Amino acid sequence: GRALAPLRDEGVLIIGSGSSYHNLRRFFGPRVRREDAAQFDSWLTETLIESTPARRSDRLIDWERAPAAREAHPREDHLMPLHVVVGAAEEEPGQVVYHEKDFLGTIALSSYRFG
Repeated sequence: GRALAPLRDEGVLIIGSGSSYHNLRRFFGPRVRREDAAQFDSWLTETLIESTPARRSDRLIDWERAPAAREAHPREDHLMPLHVVVGAAEEEPGQVVYHEKDFLGTIALSSYRFG
């Protein structure tokens, strides 16, 4: 993400797609745990919005220690685009642009932007 940061100065929009919860086996199955999605979503919002840039980077590097991290993201592939976007934004604070406590009646889900 840091390598892409100069592109922003040229007006290039950097998008990282994904979601704060991406355990589709649980999402579409009978065993979804709402509290796991809510815990990880809350940790992610705290990390992206309330943390200093240095603390945000440290927390994202160590994201697997977050509450319910592997429940929300059994594989990290849908969370890594966020790391790229945060690296490109570096010092800029994040904003929540979408949040739903009961997305499709099941999970907490959020989206963020920087800049």
